[in-house]
Formats: sequence, structure tokens, C-alpha cells
Amino acid sequence: MGTTIDPFTSATELAGMLRGGTVSATELAELYLARIDELNPKLDAYLTVCADEALAAATAVDRGETTGPFAGVPISIKDLNDTRGVRTTHGTAEWSERIPDRDDAVVARIRAAGFVILGKTNTPEFGKKSISENPAYPPARNPWDVGRTPGGSSGGAAAALAAGLCPISQGSDGGGSIRIPASLCGVFGLKPSRGRVSTHPRLADPHAIDGPITRTVADAAALLDAISGSEVGDEWTAPPPERPFADEVGRDPGRLRVALTVAPFINDVDVSDDAVAATRDAAELLESLGHTVTEAAPPWDNVVAEQVVNVFAVNAAANASEPGFPSIESLDVPSRVLVTMGQGVTATAYIAARRAVHALSVEAHRFLEDYDVLLTPTVPIPPLPVGAFDDNDQLSEWDALLRSRALAAYTPIANLIGAPAVSVPLAWDGDGLPIGIHFVAGMHREGLLLRLSSQLEDARPWKDRRPPVT
Repeated sequence: MGTTIDPFTSATELAGMLRGGTVSATELAELYLARIDELNPKLDAYLTVCADEALAAATAVDRGETTGPFAGVPISIKDLNDTRGVRTTHGTAEWSERIPDRDDAVVARIRAAGFVILGKTNTPEFGKKSISENPAYPPARNPWDVGRTPGGSSGGAAAALAAGLCPISQGSDGGGSIRIPASLCGVFGLKPSRGRVSTHPRLADPHAIDGPITRTVADAAALLDAISGSEVGDEWTAPPPERPFADEVGRDPGRLRVALTVAPFINDVDVSDDAVAATRDAAELLESLGHTVTEAAPPWDNVVAEQVVNVFAVNAAANASEPGFPSIESLDVPSRVLVTMGQGVTATAYIAARRAVHALSVEAHRFLEDYDVLLTPTVPIPPLPVGAFDDNDQLSEWDALLRSRALAAYTPIANLIGAPAVSVPLAWDGDGLPIGIHFVAGMHREGLLLRLSSQLEDARPWKDRRPPVT
């Protein structure tokens, strides 16, 4: 067809072009595979590129053998999600040649929507760090400054999207792992409500969920529509939305009650002046759009919040007990610490931790009955240099574990309470690095966040910004 395509075109626009016949699925696959070939050596956003599989899938779309709302649109999949027939390492050394024989439920839904999978994006081992680095594979790099991290654990997904190595990315978020990389890479990230997207066949984690990382709010809404839903046996499910999430984009959010805080939810964390200034600037923008902003913060108890480590640790130990799991000695420090901790947590301590976190969650949800959204910075500091944690072996394992979460000063609250949250790319600092703004809404109120984010996107557009590496 010979149409010249901007690789930064949104996924929904590309889907329309494919339906209209102005571009073929094969042309799109070839475009992004060529960009990956050119730029991935600088970024290591992808750990695995499945060029042959992508071209075969694109050919099937062009022949009319594959349908769906996104038939022919390329996508990246995070390497924490199993993909049938495609190498899936989970960022761990002993799984460097692991090829699953089935898809995770979210991947199956992505395939059913017609997407063409380009490859698997970089992640820290089992998603346990807020940077996308591990000893087994090259570190992911930020396209705004290749000497810095794109964040984690969906760092490769956000870097690939920001650099135009795919038009849309799938990520997952257990403590900020979608929103942190979205903030550091200047794109939009959405963590859905607990139960909105099935984790099948993995044992459900009360804090982690899959979601979209996109260039536009419309893309995030459309991908959320595609991946939402439950599977038989899911421990948590979310009620169906009032209307398709795609229909929320462009709707008036109404006059919202916004609670603003720049105080981090984790003790002894420094917050940069740029992060504070960008967040307060966002508050002024909200007021100019007719919303009411009040300085207020939900109840937060660091002692209780720290107990969630027991929950994470028990989950890690349970995973490590499964047949075929890598040897504990081969694991990176955060993974190894969590597994060994979890093996020592008694059932009583585990239940006590779950109860403490639940009590905190109840109070936070009551707070969100008085306010429509909570506004904070997404991350407290600019992206760290690649290799900033290379001296972890010189620290105690516990200190190394805590340090690995250095960027997660604001985002975990949404995971602990199961609420939806977004990072909106509204600001850039004096060095040209993106600063995301974080919004949390009440349970199952993704529609509200999409309406608000769409309004902000119209007021302060970001999709045409291009990182230097491109």
C-alpha cells in the first residue's frame, strides 16, 4: 500500500486505518520490527523479539483470518506474562530458554482483540524492583536519557512505547509498576481496580494487576475494554462498567473534589522540588478547569504499610515452592530476600498482616468517599542512573530490598486498597525529563479517571512529544 506511517500514531488511529485499508498489518509489523532492530540495542526495551511470529500473525490479519477491534495493531507484552510459544523469562537467569505452552488470560484476551505481538519487554526479576535491571539481562534504558532508568517493573514496556518501538504496551502493577515507568517515560499509565483484569492461571495477588501503558487516554480506555473480565475461579472480580471505557473519553468529569498531598507515604524518602512544583502546578490546572482542590491526605500508618511485606513475602515463597521454579541461590537480592522471608512467616503473622492492611484500606476508602480523587506526584525523584543499585551486594539484604523500591513513595497506596490509579504526563523538568502526576479514585471508578485524564489531555496535550533517542 505504500502509506507512510508515523510510528507514534495512536493504536486506535492505526486500528481505524487498518479497517479502512490505508495500511496493512504486514506494513505495520515491518515498520515496528525495523525500529526495534535500529533502536533496541540502545534501549534494551525488549528482552525477546518474535519477528517471525509477528509477521505470520500480521499475514493472517491481511488474509482476513484474524478479527477483532485491534486486528493488525502491534503490541508489546511484558515478560512477566506467559505467552504461548514465545520465550518468557520473568527476568530470571534460569528461565532464559523457557517457552510456555499457554497464554496468561490477559495475553489470550489481547490475541482475541486481534493485536499482533512484537515481543516481550524488559522487567526486573519477577517484578520486584522499581527499576528494570537484573543480573541476567541488559538493563532497560530511558529514551529521554539513555543513561537513566525507565523505572520498573514495566520499564521495558514504557520505554518501548515512548521510543516508538510499538504503538501500545501491556504492563502490570503490584506497587506502581505501570505508573512509575509511565511517569519516567512521559506516557500514560493506568492501574485498574482489583479484579478488573483476570490474573488466570496465576494465583491471584491482591495487590498486582495487568493494565495499559499508552500514548493517549483513548488507547488506554480501549485496551482496558479488551482485557477486562474474569475467568472461572478468579478470587476477585469487578462489576461491569456502566458503559465501555472507550465511551468515557471526552465525557465531562463534572466538578471534582480533589485531595492534594505531596507528602510521601513511605518514611525517610526525599521528594524533589520539581516533583512538588509539578504537582502543585497540576492542582492549579485542575482549579482552572473548575475542580476544587483541598490539601488533605488519607490515613496512613507506615507500621501497618510495612506489614504488607509479609504478604508479598509469603506470595514469593509460595511461588518458589512450585515445580520448576529457579533455585533460590540464582535469584537477585530482592527476590531472594522475599522468598526467604516468606518461608519464615507464620500463618498467624500472615493473617495479622492481611487484617492490618485491610483496616488501612477501609480508612482510605472512607477518605475517598469525601473526595473524588487523590492527587500526588507519581514518583518522588527524577529517573535514577542505570546501575544506581549495582552496589546492592555491599548492603544488608534487607536494606537492598528496601532500596529496590526507591521510586515507590506514592504509588503503593492504590495497590494496597485495590483502587484504580493513573499517571498522567503533564510536566517536564529543566533537564527535559518527564514528570508524571498521580491520581487515585475510589474502587471501580476507572471511568472517572479516564474522563478526568481526557480533560487534562485536551488542556495540556502531550502525545506529540518525542524523546531524544528517536
